Amino acid sequence: MTQHTKVTDYGDQLISVPRAHLRMELVQTTDGLVLTHEGKSVLECYLTENGMLIAGFIAKALGVNIPPMNHPIPIRVSTGVLYRALGISYLDLHNQESYKLLERLLEEAELQRRGTNESL
Repeated sequence: MTQHTKVTDYGDQLISVPRAHLRMELVQTTDGLVLTHEGKSVLECYLTENGMLIAGFIAKALGVNIPPMNHPIPIRVSTGVLYRALGISYLDLHNQESYKLLERLLEEAELQRRGTNESL
């Protein structure tokens, strides 16, 4: 199976220390969707059918839409919301059971965003 996303080591480090506010950017490029923090890549969704499907769900978890090509959008989320977005990137949507996990991760991300009003 082709890999459709990549969580960087930096992304894993970010979620290891709980924080209420992380200033991030989401940008769509010719290679796919990239989530960055302080200019460093956190998550990449490649320009494949599955990669862009996952990208849409990740954007939803972050509380935004996929931005237009080469127009980064600023977002602010907690590490809890980021944790759920990264979790979505690991799902294999060819497996029907993954959709149950996806639904749960999206619900939890929404509750966290709403509860602390972190989305810009």
